[in-house]
Formats: sequence, C-alpha cells, structure tokens
Amino acid sequence: MKRSGGLFRRKHKIKREYDEKLRALMLDTREEWERAKSIEKYADDFDQEVLIHRKIAECNHFYLYKEAKIRNLGIE
Repeated sequence: MKRSGGLFRRKHKIKREYDEKLRALMLDTREEWERAKSIEKYADDFDQEVLIHRKIAECNHFYLYKEAKIRNLGIE
C-alpha cells in the first residue's frame, strides 16, 4: 500500500516555490515603484501619464504585499 505522505510534501514544495516567486515579484514591483517615484520627482512639467504610472506601480506592489501577508510570508 502506498503512503500518501508524498502528496503533502509535493504541496509544501509547490507552496514554497510560489512563495519565492511572490517574493521576487514583490522586489521587482518595489523597484518599479521606486523608479516611477524618482521619474515623477524629476519630471520638469507635471505629466499626468507619469503620475498614473506611479500610482499603478504603487497599487501593484501593495496588492502583492497584501497577498504575502495573507500567506504569512516573512516580509522585511
């Protein structure tokens, strides 16, 4: 008779892989948000498109942050 312990190990491995992907994606969105903030700060004239890009980057980052919090990831 086969043990069902392999299924739980596989689930744990998949969760760990997706958690790492989430961490990497959070770092990428954080960098994108920081870049958008600096572009907005140094823009000569007030450009609505620059503001929109920063807001979208910020929303993406905080959405992922909320997901990480739900998954109980250790976030610095």
